[in-house]
Amino acid sequence: MNQVLVIGSGGREHALCWRLAQSPSVSKVFCSPGNGGISEVAECVPLRNTQDIIRFCKDNAIALVVIGPEQPLVEGLADQLTAQGIAVFGPSQKAAQLEGSKGFMKAICAKYFIPTAAYGFFTALSEAKAFLKDKNYPLVVKADGLAAGKGVVIAANQKEAEDALSGMFGGLFGDSGKSVVIEEFLQGEEVSYFALCDGENAVEFGYAQDHKRVFDGDEGPNTGGMGAYSPAPIMTPPLRETVMQTIILPTLKAMKKEGCPFKGVLFAGLMLTEDGPMLLEYNVRFGDPETQPLMARYDADLYLALLACSKGGLDKVKISFRKEAALCIVMAAKGYPANYEKGSVIRGIDKANAVDGVMVFHAGTEQRNNQILANGGRVLGITAIGSTIAEAQEKGYKALDLIDWPEGFSRRDIGWRAIAQAAAII
Repeated sequence: MNQVLVIGSGGREHALCWRLAQSPSVSKVFCSPGNGGISEVAECVPLRNTQDIIRFCKDNAIALVVIGPEQPLVEGLADQLTAQGIAVFGPSQKAAQLEGSKGFMKAICAKYFIPTAAYGFFTALSEAKAFLKDKNYPLVVKADGLAAGKGVVIAANQKEAEDALSGMFGGLFGDSGKSVVIEEFLQGEEVSYFALCDGENAVEFGYAQDHKRVFDGDEGPNTGGMGAYSPAPIMTPPLRETVMQTIILPTLKAMKKEGCPFKGVLFAGLMLTEDGPMLLEYNVRFGDPETQPLMARYDADLYLALLACSKGGLDKVKISFRKEAALCIVMAAKGYPANYEKGSVIRGIDKANAVDGVMVFHAGTEQRNNQILANGGRVLGITAIGSTIAEAQEKGYKALDLIDWPEGFSRRDIGWRAIAQAAAII
């Protein structure tokens, strides 16, 4: 039996810990730093830095470290663990540039003919502004580096694009905005596609759609995600095969050829256009909140799949999802994604968890004096499974309405697109 350490503190990590704890190959799951809900399925340990993590892994014979967030991957945590002989799920620092640098990702696409939007890459404000002249709008302006999901501006005209560039080069996102990507705006429907990779092989690991806008009807500012559902009905088998053959496998081959084979999960943010699927961006870790419905549906040994990404032989590992649909509804603190308060008490989570087919994943919580307190912007992910997305939605909102948290809010239409598509077919 094996002990696993998960790095992170969000809803994604709670879902991974929850599923790993059910693995017949795992005897115990640790999580650092964890949160108020993760502590129910894993032992939370306060590891402050890389040396703490390495020491803990050796003292506790950790068989696999699963790195949840992107920041430690981009900073090279996987490399440091690997150098100590510790198996890790997550790409090397060089491979993590697929998310850490949008310019790197676009250059890979250009060199290896991976379908994506036409673009320009700039390290100077004057050159970037000159590029804007005589362009068709809208255009998309992106900070090159990590910006917590906030470094993307859809500019409706040249002035908005110039303002976005001035902010980025002016330090709005720190070093992440020292260089920028400007790309054409793609029309279509967005979808999230996941593939596990071991450097040589890639296997599909589910697909989902999320809701980025804060309010019902896809109104308001973008967020980290207010909910998600899986599977996404729009992803037909032929379309999924196209994504694998034209985007995922070429990327895997490209990364190997560039000397940085990719091991971990490739999370492709796609736009389904009239000309076929196009790559918007890569993430090199699981999505949040997409992971919650994915883990609700996954029904094979997750440990074996993640370990194979590290050690190879992924093509021989069973990957299996339940046929049912799953849906996650995010409850956030009022004021999110702008200013919000922490410390309010959340009650009724146990009642929500008692609803058949429901699991409440904690994202931004802490446990103090036997109470669950809000400790973030996105705080809970009420996740339900059902025979259809509509049934999962019904269960999810039934459970959500049992939670007593006046300081929180949620959208009331998560899954609307898929439900409308299903109704149209009928």
